[in-house]
Amino acid sequence: MRKGILGLTAAAAALSLGLTACGGDGGGTSTAQNSGGASASSAAKPGKIGVILPDSKSSPRWETADHKYLEEAFKAAGVAYDIQNAQNDKSAFQTIADQMITNGATVLMIVNLDSGTGKAVIDKAKGQGVPVIDYDRLTLGGGASYYVSFDNVKVGQLQGEGLVKCLADKKVEKPIIAELNGSPTDNNATQFKQGYDGVLKPKFDSGEYTKGPDQSVPEWDPVKAGTIFEQMLTSQPKIAGVLAANDNLGNAAITVLKKQKLNGKVPVTGQDAGVQGLQNILAGDQCMTVYKAVKKEADAASQLAVALAKGEKPSVGGTTKDTQTGQDVPAVLLDPLSVTFDNVKDVVADGFVTKDELCKGEYADKCTKAGIQ
Repeated sequence: MRKGILGLTAAAAALSLGLTACGGDGGGTSTAQNSGGASASSAAKPGKIGVILPDSKSSPRWETADHKYLEEAFKAAGVAYDIQNAQNDKSAFQTIADQMITNGATVLMIVNLDSGTGKAVIDKAKGQGVPVIDYDRLTLGGGASYYVSFDNVKVGQLQGEGLVKCLADKKVEKPIIAELNGSPTDNNATQFKQGYDGVLKPKFDSGEYTKGPDQSVPEWDPVKAGTIFEQMLTSQPKIAGVLAANDNLGNAAITVLKKQKLNGKVPVTGQDAGVQGLQNILAGDQCMTVYKAVKKEADAASQLAVALAKGEKPSVGGTTKDTQTGQDVPAVLLDPLSVTFDNVKDVVADGFVTKDELCKGEYADKCTKAGIQ
């Protein structure tokens, strides 16, 4: 496998070693069967793990990848678990957490909808002696026990560098750049922007690029993104590059560009490396995406959760700064990988998407040209 994917594997292996070295002897006492049917068989059974995913709209990954990989890991470990999706409902998010704790969860793993909602859940869990893992998104001010994610500033940096290369390849001079940022309530979106602004700001300051419209998309909603970008293009029809914070937002921009026959002419970035984003790259409508090997993230988080459910106190060796409290949160941060037409095949080879789902119909020949076997 390529270097970037090897890096992810190494990080997960390092976590595994940390858990082995630092785990305690305690075991949980839950006797409940997990939602997927597996149960612990030893006399001292581990506790139950509750997982709350955020929605199905901001990215398909939550149900197609994270849910699947976490479930597989918990089944393999023989621990009781309950995985639910809050579907972007803050009230439901808190209700689910309350029910999980009431029903015997001894560990929670959450992807917050915003830091306020996440903190309320973490505070209540702490009051019940239940440790919480922030999964993928850090809850600012929340004080989670652990944080597992990718290096989100690096994700944004790769997006910025990708857009710069795409514009250079097209020999575009003094391009006007539009930015479609992620949700203003998502700390990840803030970190992505920190990363790509670090690449683009020097270009703006020197006059090499022109800063165009720059707007966040509430709740990562692709419908809202389409409306926002249509307004951007109307107000500034000479937009020559689009920094879109993920593939869904990128696809919304591409849909608008198609109406003006500008798709493929205006480079668009993305992130998540799902089927739609990769197909847009194969078609030449999206210049790059960022692959975050979700299985590596899910495996790292599930190892932590299982260790906690067994009463262990794992050490992960890394930290991330909570910018609201100034505290260092124990963290596992994995490396992302930039993906263009030339290495779409790596994402398929890693098993994140399959050739059958990616290379349907009009994309069959494009997959062949991209070296997808």
